[in-house]
Amino acid sequence: MVLLNRRQFALAGAALAAAGLGSFGARAETFEVTRSDAEWRRLLTPEQYAVLRKAGTERAGTSPLDREKRTGTFCCAGCDLALFSSATKYDSGTGWPSFWQPLDNAIATKQETGFLFMAQTEVHCRRCGGHLGHVFKDGPKPTGLRYCMNGVAMIFKPGASPS
Repeated sequence: MVLLNRRQFALAGAALAAAGLGSFGARAETFEVTRSDAEWRRLLTPEQYAVLRKAGTERAGTSPLDREKRTGTFCCAGCDLALFSSATKYDSGTGWPSFWQPLDNAIATKQETGFLFMAQTEVHCRRCGGHLGHVFKDGPKPTGLRYCMNGVAMIFKPGASPS
């Protein structure tokens, strides 16, 4: 059991407030595509539901989309919004599909407090709010970003890819 002294407790509270979680809850957002929890459970596989709706993470190396090399578009498994072009996909060696840039107006991000109050940036679908993964500042040129996505949160559509 971990006990915090008064100073550590105050610092933890300040970190939560800075992250926008001062009330220990996430900020409410509205999205174009909304469904009840029961509807999401009916539409998604259990694995998709765990990631998209409960911000889970699939085990590294388990998604066939990590090895997908064809030309096409990676879309949200929750609402079918086009998210990433295959032209921006690269092998990051992490075991998750990685991209250096999303399509225009496809994703939204928010800062979140992770393990030991370390900030990280969550990536979610801007249309349905489904959790996709995280973005890191260790990617290749030209953006220097690595959009590390859960493959189960996306579907791949082969063919001409939007730019």
